[in-house]
Amino acid sequence: MVAAVLASSMAFIDGTALNVVLPSLQRALGANGTGLFWVLNAYLLMLAALILIGGVLGDRLGRKRVYMAGIIVFLLGSVACGCSVSTTMLIVCRIVQGAGGALMIPGSLTLLSVLIIPEERGKAIGTWSAFTTVVTVGGPILGGALADAGLWRDIFFVNVPLGLAALVILWAKVPESKAEERHSLDIGGAVAVALGLALGTFGCLRIPEVGGRDWTVLVPVAAGAVLLGTFVWIEKRSKDPMIPLSLFRNPVFTGVNLLTFFLYSGLSAAMLFLSLNMVQVQGYSQLEAGLSFLPFTLLLITLSRFAGAWADRHGPRAVLIAGPVIVGVGMILLSLVGRVHRLSDYWFSYFPGILVFGLGMALTVAPLTATVMGSVGNQFSGVASGVNNALSRVASVFANAVFGALAVVLFTGFVGSRVDGLGLDARDRQEVMNETAKLGDAKVPDDVGRGSGPYASNGEGGATKAEGGATKPEGGAVKAWASGADGGVAAEVDAAYKDGFIEVYQVILRIAAGMAFAGALIVALFVKNRQI
Repeated sequence: MVAAVLASSMAFIDGTALNVVLPSLQRALGANGTGLFWVLNAYLLMLAALILIGGVLGDRLGRKRVYMAGIIVFLLGSVACGCSVSTTMLIVCRIVQGAGGALMIPGSLTLLSVLIIPEERGKAIGTWSAFTTVVTVGGPILGGALADAGLWRDIFFVNVPLGLAALVILWAKVPESKAEERHSLDIGGAVAVALGLALGTFGCLRIPEVGGRDWTVLVPVAAGAVLLGTFVWIEKRSKDPMIPLSLFRNPVFTGVNLLTFFLYSGLSAAMLFLSLNMVQVQGYSQLEAGLSFLPFTLLLITLSRFAGAWADRHGPRAVLIAGPVIVGVGMILLSLVGRVHRLSDYWFSYFPGILVFGLGMALTVAPLTATVMGSVGNQFSGVASGVNNALSRVASVFANAVFGALAVVLFTGFVGSRVDGLGLDARDRQEVMNETAKLGDAKVPDDVGRGSGPYASNGEGGATKAEGGATKPEGGAVKAWASGADGGVAAEVDAAYKDGFIEVYQVILRIAAGMAFAGALIVALFVKNRQI
């Protein structure tokens, strides 16, 4: 248990803590926006592409051996990330981290499922789920604290003691295990699924940058779909398939994996836009935004183990329906939050929604994972873990790409409708609209309103009427278009940015809630306690 939690924590911390140190990282390495985007997503791309292979290799070659190999690769990548001197080097090292994570993450669940007796499995996986989800949510707290102290590189170096401790425990205390039957490796299937997931993931991650119709999106997504179709064709005809398709004839396995996709898509979108809203619009510091999730974290620590144990005794169906419904209610409560004027307003704005949101996830995470692992035999535990983890990673990619693109479209439309009534000329309007690609981080361009609009500065302490060359006195003062000091156009544009992002945030949270409700419906249709 300790080895599984320690090693998994490394991967989950690096998946979330890095988000809040990006400003420090950008200054240190001189990274542009595209570079920062790929620092985040190079890891995710490699993880999604290889995680299925990692689970299968553990079953075939030895779960402990592959798990330890993943930890070593991940540690090497982490140290290289911490020593990076350029954005390109950091992106390459994040790819190495992702490859290590793909070998490591399925192994932790597989070892727990195989080495712990079935009566205790739900409780054990509940404990694992609680700790890994805590470090996922707690990552931004750690990242915020290190970023404020100017120690962004330590996000990577903190993995070293965790990984070394896990390796010692695995080497000294944990027995080896592998699938009882000997199988050959499905090389064709492995290549097809890895390339298919990689290309599909790459295409989706390009959507926020270039839009959904660009060839750099359409070609990789189409090629990825063809390769995944080829993978299914290979698996149907393979003597030793990498993923036996018969597993998906099990309604529990299929239903809970569909729940994973819908729930984690909504979760990723909600967490991303909630954090951006707090920091970029509401004025929270990075550390304050991270600390605001503490109620969520404490509920997971307290309840996940009990939820797993309850599912062991009574079956998972009830909690896997109730949990996502409660998650959806929490997201709807969070979607009702508008502009917050003081930090102390947190208790009456975000806190109730975060509390309900956390309660729903605490009821869901452990039973969901235990049900996936318990729905197949031990010989397929690595495959089951790989499929479930791959779906949760693909769900994160889906959320980043699709919700990110949707947010840009909605935000651009809202801001455009607001600024159309401000009398800006074409140049200034274009500058204002160019900022919408930054979403909540959009800033009023410095020269907006100067020399444009119905009133423009004449440079001599007065203002000239822009129409017909007539001069209209303004009390001897320059019209404050750019400063916004007297409620001028800059203030109006700034308000449009903030109000627009809140509007987008509210829409995204409601869609995320709908995905959680859809997950509950899927469980009601597919999962019956007697089938577990």
